[in-house]
Amino acid sequence: MKTFCILSAFALLGTCATTKYTTKIQNLKDSIQLVDTTLVANYAKTITAKELSTHLYKFSSDEFQGREVGEKGQKIAAQFLKSYYQSESIASPYGGSNYYQVIPESFFSNGIKASENVLAFIKGEEKPEEVVVISAHLDHLGIEDNGQINNGADDDGSGTVAIMEIAQAFNKAKKDGHEPKRSILFLHLTAEEIGKKGSEYYTNHPAFPLDDTVADLNIDMIGRVDDRHLDKKNYVYLIGSDRLSKELHYISEKVNEKYSGIYLDYRYNVQGERNHYYSRSDHYNFAKHGIPVIFYFNGEHNDYHEPSDTPDKIEYELLEKRARLIFATAWQLANQEHRLTTDANNDILK
Repeated sequence: MKTFCILSAFALLGTCATTKYTTKIQNLKDSIQLVDTTLVANYAKTITAKELSTHLYKFSSDEFQGREVGEKGQKIAAQFLKSYYQSESIASPYGGSNYYQVIPESFFSNGIKASENVLAFIKGEEKPEEVVVISAHLDHLGIEDNGQINNGADDDGSGTVAIMEIAQAFNKAKKDGHEPKRSILFLHLTAEEIGKKGSEYYTNHPAFPLDDTVADLNIDMIGRVDDRHLDKKNYVYLIGSDRLSKELHYISEKVNEKYSGIYLDYRYNVQGERNHYYSRSDHYNFAKHGIPVIFYFNGEHNDYHEPSDTPDKIEYELLEKRARLIFATAWQLANQEHRLTTDANNDILK
């Protein structure tokens, strides 16, 4: 009987503890208030399947020679992005016409030549020192020995052109007098395909202090559908959203519920996931520094890392919808009253 009473007491304590934590989570959810909902909806509409398609057919064309790190095609890709931001009058954080963070050959191995990240920037009006990063990698696998070109339309042309459209949407808002409270960095990273070296270099030599970096929204393959979702295409995988900041996770969910209605699939976010996707793209180098991240991903498909990853196979309406979700999430992070809080510093969860 005594043993039974002790076990019952522990069970009761466990129930109370669970209830208390559940209450904290609910309080956290309730504390999230979406901002500027009419503006977000209006400017999200400027991100269109037509413009995404135009950009991607160019960016993943044979002219770019598969965008291999340090090679001619990757240089063409970097120049393409620089020219785009200049034409849109979106500034560089370095000032003037310098949109490149040059990564020296000495940072690489195996004879890989110097390369560059491409950075563009919209300065925040009220809290310019706090920076929301939106990232994607611009490089791919280059040309096969048989001459076939790895065009990388989904990997990661889809993420690249999504950032271009997201940046344009934020810039249109700025021109209309709706500057973001916090700064936004549009970060096109090189050398992801050879071990996330571009993001490693950036986080070692950041344009803005990592302590002032609010979050990284990383986009790597969002233009296709994997075999698991062939019958239900309105999805995207989210990885890492709750690892460092549950506030980020619930902001993401509330934004999606308000604007997008996409099925957010978290199957690859579980601890110990066998594909190790959490550590395989550029967001991981931010997460290692304690910066909250979300990795947006459509999953692998038969054309993954094959020359057959071409722009005609992209689902542009779906790409549009996913890009609009990321834009709306970034808007919330850039414009809510308080800076996004990590779990370790979140008073609601203590």
